[in-house]
Amino acid sequence: MKKRVIVGLSGGVDSSVAAYLLKEQGYEVIGLFMKNWHDDSVTISDECPWLDDSNDAMLVADKLGIPFQTVDLSEQYKERIVDYMFDEYEKGRTPNPDVLCNREIKFDVFMKIALDLGADYVATGHYCRKTTITKNGEEVHQLLAGKDPNKDQSYFLCQLSQEQLAKALFPVGELLKPEVRDIAKAQDLITADKKDSQGLCFIGKVRLPDFLQQQLKPKEGVIVEIPRDNPFYNETLPSFNNKLEELKYRSRKPSYSITEGVVKGKHQGAHYFTKGQRKGLAVGGTAEPLFVIDTDVTENVIYTGQGTTHPGLYKNVLFVSNEELHWVREDLALATDQTMEVLARIRYRQVLQKATLHKVESGMYVEFENQQSAITEGQFVAWYLEEELVGSGVIS
Repeated sequence: MKKRVIVGLSGGVDSSVAAYLLKEQGYEVIGLFMKNWHDDSVTISDECPWLDDSNDAMLVADKLGIPFQTVDLSEQYKERIVDYMFDEYEKGRTPNPDVLCNREIKFDVFMKIALDLGADYVATGHYCRKTTITKNGEEVHQLLAGKDPNKDQSYFLCQLSQEQLAKALFPVGELLKPEVRDIAKAQDLITADKKDSQGLCFIGKVRLPDFLQQQLKPKEGVIVEIPRDNPFYNETLPSFNNKLEELKYRSRKPSYSITEGVVKGKHQGAHYFTKGQRKGLAVGGTAEPLFVIDTDVTENVIYTGQGTTHPGLYKNVLFVSNEELHWVREDLALATDQTMEVLARIRYRQVLQKATLHKVESGMYVEFENQQSAITEGQFVAWYLEEELVGSGVIS
């Protein structure tokens, strides 16, 4: 009996080639398109509306001679992704919808539908790899970076579990992007030259402020510039009794007040902005551009600093609470007081950074060797042992 694989055909080149490769490898392949979004009022012009994508996915399936259907997951998507995003932004945090979409939609809701249809595996066009090892007589699945360093998407899958990985296949993970396009051209697939989609996972090109304004009402507030010589940045380090005290101190969030800076302009809602953001402030007349160094959603104030080297952007320790801590490799999870040397990143495409994990009773500190720019609450930190992603967490 051939093993059955259901491919999440997105209408892009990567999932098209994934389907082709699986068919070549002798699997019984079925293409499934996920419709996750209805509201066209917030997408920009005609870029990447779901209708075109679904049409392209159907044409690819037809070309490959595989069955195809569309599933409507917009209700679950709204509930699990969109509502969560609004909630996080309202709290002044910056969520990562792509990571959530993989955990909640592609490898949960979608996977369950696929398994109900008799699938042995679910495949996507992600640039990452999976291997399986045996440890103490049990199968352990490893999530590895994709072969293409410019395209590695393992970070987006940092919240997957062993159960999800067991049923997942990533056929393009061993290839470089140009090779994927070459295969698509050789097979005359309509998606061969299609541009990679940008914007929110599955919603298409969205103006984030427009999207957020559907639920988060505009509220005028002030933009304040904090000078580089703010006393907070030049404190003399206290002496610490132990490592935990030091980590706590280094990970703390500065609390700014309007009186510490200069009012530079107005904004329409602190909850629309995120740390490290430069666009959308619409404030001129400074020697260097202003960057958001903090937002206060309670007082509705945006704190900014001049230039990419402003000390308000940098720190080298972050914290993840136990509730938001996730180990892809549960067998490697740290116990309280244990440490682990890792490579970590706090955003997609960031070059991996040397760091040390410190497990404490309430969660885990990630201490980077070097200062990191714009560590943002609500985003994911993911850590690796060489090229294997072993765990992740939401930055507190």
